[in-house]
Amino acid sequence: MTNGTATPDDDSNSAGRSACPTIELTELLAEFYDLDAVGSQLGDFSNADTIPEPYNGILNHCEHMTETVEAYHGEPVDVHVQRCHKRDNWYCREILLATRQSHRIALYGIVRLRIDALQPECWRRIEEQSTPLGKVLIEHNVHRDVQLCQLWKVQAGPCLSTMMRTQVGDTMYGRTALIYYNGEPAIQLLEIAGAALPKS
Repeated sequence: MTNGTATPDDDSNSAGRSACPTIELTELLAEFYDLDAVGSQLGDFSNADTIPEPYNGILNHCEHMTETVEAYHGEPVDVHVQRCHKRDNWYCREILLATRQSHRIALYGIVRLRIDALQPECWRRIEEQSTPLGKVLIEHNVHRDVQLCQLWKVQAGPCLSTMMRTQVGDTMYGRTALIYYNGEPAIQLLEIAGAALPKS
């Protein structure tokens, strides 16, 4: 796996691959939202070349977000699946990661994965919906590469603000990323970071 800060679509982040294949944000959003109304539902998205701290440290890298948000919040996170469905060979779910002790919302996500790209036991664990995706992949110790594709600035709509416990119109930051599983592009991700911890 690649470590450190990433530049979206920078081919230095891939091992033997050119650039991260494009993930169409609209395709991920369309799994759960009406694209004609997504701005008034989930939020308005715009490309971000740079984002402020602490969000840059949380999002701008080629690692699993489960590990990253646990390190940032200093406690384990649990997954809460909001919606999910299977279509042909694709499984999609909309999730929140919440900290176990303090119950903060650490991450919002949309996951879209190819079922046939995963080992049966790994897929079974994911389908149970009781363990964060990144933790399942780490525990199965398969060869995987996380590639950052794009950073996003998001003006929260009512759906996102309700789930993230923030206000409509608040500025949030996210990313799209692709996970290669045993060398195959298998998992597409939209991930939006929760509110920063209060400064001490």
